Amino acid sequence: MEDQEIIIQGITLAGKPFRPSDWVDRMCSTYASFGTDKKLRYSPYLKPKLVNNVRSLSVDMKLKQVNPEGFEQLIQFAKENQLSIINPAGEAVTIES
Repeated sequence: MEDQEIIIQGITLAGKPFRPSDWVDRMCSTYASFGTDKKLRYSPYLKPKLVNNVRSLSVDMKLKQVNPEGFEQLIQFAKENQLSIINPAGEAVTIES
């Protein structure tokens, strides 16, 4: 994939808001780890993002190489919950698993 980022939007393909509303924070927490200072550090590959007033999750495509299993879990989560996946230009993206 050419894009360096994909965005999983918190809106279903049917146009309904995805619940729970804090799903982005939960996803970021799942991939977080504690630093040497004992503070929680989010993964550099996942970032909360607001796209068209919709809470979304920005996924750096480097995650696919660094953590293929984690990347696959995110894509499966999006597919199972029928969440929209777009590129930074707002175009729909299909990720083959």
